[in-house]
Amino acid sequence: MSVRASVIGFFVIALFAVAGASILAVFGITLAAFRVAGGFLLFFIAFEMVFEKRQDRKEKISDVAVTRDHIHDIAAFPLAIPLIAGPGAISATVLLSGTFQNVGARITLVGIIFACLVITYLVFLLSEHIDRLLGQTGRSILTRLLGVILAALAVQFVADGIRALVIG
Repeated sequence: MSVRASVIGFFVIALFAVAGASILAVFGITLAAFRVAGGFLLFFIAFEMVFEKRQDRKEKISDVAVTRDHIHDIAAFPLAIPLIAGPGAISATVLLSGTFQNVGARITLVGIIFACLVITYLVFLLSEHIDRLLGQTGRSILTRLLGVILAALAVQFVADGIRALVIG
């Protein structure tokens, strides 16, 4: 699952590094609108983290036999998209790639994205050890704390997006 999520995340972000502005333009989507939509998605995830809705869903899902397709689905959503390759990463990538005029700079950006996703994969590999270290209480505290931070980040994405839509 960690390999699949990291690979999907890499290809999504790399795609937006190379052709992000063009992809959004084809659909008539501004970066500001993308930020608002992404902010709403992130806020939904943050809400689930703070109020342990994700845990309730995990317990219901664990009652059902886990299939290979289910693991692939979890790796794609929500791990790869929107948690790894979310609106923040995609927006930052599109903005950065827009400042690079030559191909060499964009290739360097893709290389940096690759390095970040390798680190993400390594963190996934260590996650079981980190989970044991935290325990149930630490995991609950950390999930809620990070959920609040993610909610604030989501609100900031929405606010920035609305500001850009109204002003420009």
